[in-house]
Amino acid sequence: MADIRTYTHPEDGGKTRADKALSAFFGSEVSRTRLEESFRSGKVTLAGKAIQKRHLLSPGDVLTVQMPHIPAADVSAVDIPVPVLYEDDDVVAVNKPAGMTVHPGSGTEDDTLVHAMLHHCKGKLSLAGGALRPGIVHRLDKGTSGVMIMAKTDKAYYNLVSMFSRHELLKEYLALVSGVPNVRSGVIEKPIARHPTFRTKMCVSESGGREARTDWRVEERFGTVAALVSCRIATGRTHQIRVHMSSIGFPLLGDYTYSFQKNKLKTVPSPERAMLHSFRLALQHPVEEDKFLDIRAEPPHDFTQLIEELREAYA
Repeated sequence: MADIRTYTHPEDGGKTRADKALSAFFGSEVSRTRLEESFRSGKVTLAGKAIQKRHLLSPGDVLTVQMPHIPAADVSAVDIPVPVLYEDDDVVAVNKPAGMTVHPGSGTEDDTLVHAMLHHCKGKLSLAGGALRPGIVHRLDKGTSGVMIMAKTDKAYYNLVSMFSRHELLKEYLALVSGVPNVRSGVIEKPIARHPTFRTKMCVSESGGREARTDWRVEERFGTVAALVSCRIATGRTHQIRVHMSSIGFPLLGDYTYSFQKNKLKTVPSPERAMLHSFRLALQHPVEEDKFLDIRAEPPHDFTQLIEELREAYA
């Protein structure tokens, strides 16, 4: 059945472009992409005639808008268990396992978080960000575990994207680093950019980099060999914590991309992945204004096991 809406331009609306009037009328309920498609396909009509998005409306004009069909996601649903931390009609928050890629891309198979959550949510994930990335408003590296929130509705998607871009939420990580800082806490404010030579890496760059801030605090010391550090990030640049901690001489254990040395721990086996876990995500609910979400995920077994081994070896 066709999705047909009507809009009457108000008497006090003045001369207003059709696309701006409809965008304001529908708000976050209908994406700009869908409105653009309706205009392009001649599905926005005034008195039975298709109009362009630049058409100036007069008070009393009545528009008929047929919304384009949203194609099914190009990603199939796959029954892969993922721990769900919170869920309602608009959002779902999960504890992403280390080793799981967030969304399909070059070289991936049908085992991403998106495949898993399409199955769990029975296909109800927002397609506002694209058919290959339903529900995705932020990402974690493949090797990073922990809290991720996904949008089930377009309204939640656009509001979450805005919150992330405006830094209107708290993101806290736990990291195991090589070496022990000689102060309890600190702030790293260094711009981050793509590495000029190794394109899969990021680096600190004073010229052309994007601003990035990491607030860190030592939670536990393991002799002089390693430390458990909590990190809060105001920005969310690619590899931000990994790059920042390495830049001050404390690379993450297992992060061979950013300076960790394989045999650094000596009496404790070196981990196979960078020891980084998204521990907490706290934010205003993107749809329900009176609800605040404080979502936490305990670290996975390999993370806690390494902590125990470090305590035993370097207490």
